[in-house]
Amino acid sequence: MTLIGKTALITGASRGIGKAIAIAMAIQGAKIALVSRTTACETREIIEKAGGEAVCCEADISDESQVNGLFAELIPALGGLDILVNNAGVIMEKPLLETETADFDWLMSVNLRGSFLMGREAIRQMVARNRSGRIINVSSDLAYLGREEFSVYCASKAAVIGLTKSWAKEFAPNILVNAICPGPIDTDMLDVANMSPEWRKKEEDIPMRRIGQPEEITGIVLFLAGPDSTFVTGQSIGVNGGSYMP
Repeated sequence: MTLIGKTALITGASRGIGKAIAIAMAIQGAKIALVSRTTACETREIIEKAGGEAVCCEADISDESQVNGLFAELIPALGGLDILVNNAGVIMEKPLLETETADFDWLMSVNLRGSFLMGREAIRQMVARNRSGRIINVSSDLAYLGREEFSVYCASKAAVIGLTKSWAKEFAPNILVNAICPGPIDTDMLDVANMSPEWRKKEEDIPMRRIGQPEEITGIVLFLAGPDSTFVTGQSIGVNGGSYMP
C-alpha cells in the first residue's frame, strides 16, 4: 500500500477514469476527496466497502468561488493535500464552421480553466504548508494527434500539457507535475451523445485494436503519485494502446 498516509483529491470522480483512479488510490491507502458536479456517493460507497476512506464534494471546477470554497472545506477535513488528479473534462464533436463562441467558452471553462483553478489552489495549499506534492493532469492523445471536428477539445488538452510543463519547472523539486494522455477509453465521453458512432469506430483503429478500460489508466497514475517517481516531472505519458507514438 504505497499511498498510506497520503491525501488525494480527484475531480470528475463520479464515473469513468476519475472513479477508477479514486478507487485504486484508496486501495493503496490514500484518503480520498471525490469532487464532481454530480454526486460521487457510489464511488465513496465502493471505497468504504473496501475499507478505505473518502469524502464527497459537489462543485463546478470552472467557477473560482466554488473552487475556493471547495478547498476551504476539504483541506481541514483531509488534514492537508498531497496529490491532485485533475481529471474532470468534457468533449464536443462539432465542425469548426458550426462551432459557436459559447461552445468554445463552455469546453475551455471545464478542460482548461477548471484545470488551472484546481491546480493553482492545490499548489497554493502545498506551498503554504511547505509540503511536497504531486499534480497529475489528464490530457489526451488528441492533444498531439488533432482531429477534424474536435478542434476545441484538442486545443484544450494541448493547453493542459502546456500548464503541466510550466508548473513542473516553476515548482520543482518539491512539487512534481505530470500529465497522462489517455487514448480511447470506454467512458461516457465515447457515447454517441458526445461522439458519433463513426468516430467511436475509428477510435478502435489503433495497434491494440480495441478501446481501453478506465482501470487500465490507474497503474500509471499510481506510479506518478507514489514513491517510485521521485525523478519524474514535466512529462506527458501516453496510455493509449498505441494511438500516438512520440
